[in-house]
Amino acid sequence: MKIWCFPFLCFGEKEEDRNSDNSNLDIWNYFNFDNKGIEAMREGILGNGSEEVENDESELVFWEPFGDGGGGGGGGGDRPGLGFQAGDERVHAAENNENFYFNQEFVKKSEDFLRWIDDLGSSSTGGGRGCRGVKVDVNLNLGLGAESSSSSASTMMQGREDRNGDSQNKRPKVHSLSLDWGSHLENDIRYLSPVDENVGDEDMPNFSSAVDSARNDSGTLKIEDLEVRMDLTDDLLHMVFSFLDHTDLCRAARVCRQWRDASSHEDFWRYLNFENRYISTQQFEDMCRRYPNATAVNVYGTPAVNSLAMKAVSSLRNLEVLTLGKGQLGETFFLAVTDCHVLRSLTVNDATLGNGIQEIPIYHDRLRDLQIVKCRVLRVSIRCPQLETLSLKRSSMPHAVLNCPLLRDLDIASCHKLSDAAIRSAATSCPLLESLDMSNCSCVSDETVREIAMVCGNLNILDASYCPNISLESVRLPMLTVLKLHSCEGITSASMAAISHSYSLKVLELDNCSLLTSVSLDLPRLENIRLVHCRKFVDLNLRSSVLSSITVSNCPSLQRINITSNDLKKLVLQKQESLTSLALQCPFLQEVDLTECESLTNSICEVFSDGGGCPVLRSLVLDSCESLTAVSFCSTSLVNLSLGGCRAITSVELICPYLEHVSLDGCDHLERASFYPVGLKSLNLGICPKLNVLHIEAPQMVSLELKGCGVLSEASINCRLLTSLDASFCSQLKDDCLSATASSCLLIESLVLMSCPSIGPVGLQSLSCLTKLTYLDLSYTFLVNLQPVFDNCLCLKVLKLQACKYLADSSLEPLYKDGALPALCELDLSYGTLCQSAIEKLLTCCTHLTHVSLNGCVNMHDLNWGFHSDVPSEMHTDDRSFGSSSLGDVFLPMEQPNRLLQNLNCVGCPNIKKVVIPPMARCVHLSSLNLSLSTNLKEVDVSCCNLCFLNLSNSCSLEILKLDCPRLTSLFLQSCNIDEEAVEAAISQCTMLETLDVRFCPKISPLSMGKLRAACPSLKRIFSSLAQT
Repeated sequence: MKIWCFPFLCFGEKEEDRNSDNSNLDIWNYFNFDNKGIEAMREGILGNGSEEVENDESELVFWEPFGDGGGGGGGGGDRPGLGFQAGDERVHAAENNENFYFNQEFVKKSEDFLRWIDDLGSSSTGGGRGCRGVKVDVNLNLGLGAESSSSSASTMMQGREDRNGDSQNKRPKVHSLSLDWGSHLENDIRYLSPVDENVGDEDMPNFSSAVDSARNDSGTLKIEDLEVRMDLTDDLLHMVFSFLDHTDLCRAARVCRQWRDASSHEDFWRYLNFENRYISTQQFEDMCRRYPNATAVNVYGTPAVNSLAMKAVSSLRNLEVLTLGKGQLGETFFLAVTDCHVLRSLTVNDATLGNGIQEIPIYHDRLRDLQIVKCRVLRVSIRCPQLETLSLKRSSMPHAVLNCPLLRDLDIASCHKLSDAAIRSAATSCPLLESLDMSNCSCVSDETVREIAMVCGNLNILDASYCPNISLESVRLPMLTVLKLHSCEGITSASMAAISHSYSLKVLELDNCSLLTSVSLDLPRLENIRLVHCRKFVDLNLRSSVLSSITVSNCPSLQRINITSNDLKKLVLQKQESLTSLALQCPFLQEVDLTECESLTNSICEVFSDGGGCPVLRSLVLDSCESLTAVSFCSTSLVNLSLGGCRAITSVELICPYLEHVSLDGCDHLERASFYPVGLKSLNLGICPKLNVLHIEAPQMVSLELKGCGVLSEASINCRLLTSLDASFCSQLKDDCLSATASSCLLIESLVLMSCPSIGPVGLQSLSCLTKLTYLDLSYTFLVNLQPVFDNCLCLKVLKLQACKYLADSSLEPLYKDGALPALCELDLSYGTLCQSAIEKLLTCCTHLTHVSLNGCVNMHDLNWGFHSDVPSEMHTDDRSFGSSSLGDVFLPMEQPNRLLQNLNCVGCPNIKKVVIPPMARCVHLSSLNLSLSTNLKEVDVSCCNLCFLNLSNSCSLEILKLDCPRLTSLFLQSCNIDEEAVEAAISQCTMLETLDVRFCPKISPLSMGKLRAACPSLKRIFSSLAQT
């Protein structure tokens, strides 16, 4: 079929063409190409949408009406006649009105339209553009199940070579003008895929919805939206599809013909996997016919497993691996297997072999791997001269005859019906046997094991777990490398004498051997030993130069361990409650974990000290070893030490210069501690409340915490890099200890002496050595005079004086009179007894403070930074005049610079009633103001340009609120007795307010939230009570 297509014939752009060329309006009106016209054209050109387009010699000819003419004359003169061209069969069909159906009106308009186009093209002359035809060959057969004809394929290949000159087999780009493209593709793409049967119609792409989404608002179809680009080469697709499983290959096959052909390549279908899937015999036969070179088949769990298996071995001559099960397999199948000469592996799982009363013969000359697992059969006879691996695991068979001279791996685990004689006969018939698994074979005896050891000289791996009748006392197994004896009740200490002759033994597992009391082995090649849940096990003595793994767990009677190994690096012996003696000669041991070994005594320290047999030990864990009382280690290799939960320890002495981490959590009775020297960088002894003597020499330590050492009276701290010392609540710490510490730790920047009542002026005088001290906490002390601090801590930035109730009102005068502590930024006077005037003078003159805390100051009444002209005589200093308020609240200099105050906290000040911060106070940096829990606070008038946070919660007496804070973002009024009008007026000036909390405010109704939002449109969150209180 030949179709002549014109690029300017674009029905979707009708309105745009009308507007751009009004001269052609009558043409469009005449031909009336609306949606109905398009539908008529669709029916006329493509025929019925449900019918398929046959794949004859079809090509799409595409003419470009405007191109580079190249010549000056009428370039359109050589243009062939316009019209729809079709082959003889299509013309005949059109004449019979079968596929091409034109009604009379549409035929007339189409002919007139083509004639008009022909005239328009021939009218271009001279400098106009000529028309060139570009011919693009496209196979229009969308049926993915069909094959392209030879003539079409040759034409397409010729077109590719002519256009691209590319050696790669690349599919062309298709610009389809078929308005019924989506429906044809959707109908023809439903091909019965030769793969996964579980992929249903729901996995098919919805092409009709894709076509509908390509339509614009006017209902017309944009041709460019239906452009299909398939420019992946076959080689590239093959490489991509190699990563897909069969299910994904099925889905990919439904995309297009190229993908279907690529996904159907036999390289992807070498393994036909139908495990637990429904597939009929006819379908499986079709798959075998389509992919005759398949090498692996899995029909496990299929309904007709016997017939499918028969079909596989008869049809696939290259079959190498066959897996089947969950059904009944007749004798004929095993006879047919003999003729499948290339079969290498056969797996039969959970099946019934034969009729249950007959012998099943399995004869094959080339079979190498045979798995008959969990099968039901009376008797099996296996004659496979090339067989190397055989598994009869969990199969119910009383007899098994083997004739497999090359068998190396035999698994008869859990074959409970096999007698001792049957096992002996089966194993001894395989003289080259290397691995034997006869676990859970309760009939096996020592005599059988002895005869197997005599015949099978290459036996390396033996698993005799859960065999209660073997003891191995009279058996010699010198060739074994792996021996597993889990839950063997006959294994005792006498059995170890026989095992000691297995000089090649590498792995020994003795879990749950309930009668085993001791193990003493000297095996030069032993690498791994397991002893788990051996209830009567008492003594372990191991000597092996290559021993690298020891697992001993839940052996409640174990008391003594002696290990000699040159390769052991990690030893874990957790929860050995009776362990009292441990001897180690392990030169490369690095990690030891003895958690909850409650019977270990102080002698364990000698084992892990220098000269104790572990010269490179780096990590030692002795958590919850409650019998330890005095711990002393001298080790040049120890890096980590954990003594958590050792509640009986009273003394710790560590001489470990490279020790970096030590844990003393839970050492509640520790009284003396000596770290001299250690490589610690930080140490926390705050969890040792009974510590009274401390000696530390740590050249690398930067942080020391002694918080809570209430009885610490003697402390020698020599840490030249120490920058932080917290001695909070060290009530017995005296001036001499502080002086010695300050002289030896010159780099201290942060010093916390909170609740150290024994510290006096002498100790504070020694702080002059600390030239870098910036943080000092003297809260809850009995200090009366702060002059030593002002004289010796010149670089101090933070000073905390909480609850210093003995400070006089004049104690802070050097701050605002003499300019003491010029670098001070943060001052905490919470819960103090300073009078109102002292606080006022401090706030007035110390404009360099950024953080001030006055929480709980009962003597503070009002905070009023208003200006007045009266100047008290006592405030005249340095020829500066001051103003005072009429209330006598705050004195301010007449020409005051901007304050640096950023945070002011006055939480819980019960006597404060009024807070006034006008613009003239120049608090331009104030960003946070906290006045919560001020129960008598009635009036707040704040004008701060940078205030962001204001907390007035629980100020139950609040009545007046005036705010001029344009950058306020959070306002908290929880439990305040203030009315709606006051809040509405206050927030109206806060243009950036986002969060407002008015919960439990009795005068603010939850229904008035709308008014608040109207007053402040920037509000994002309002927290209010659900019901009015």
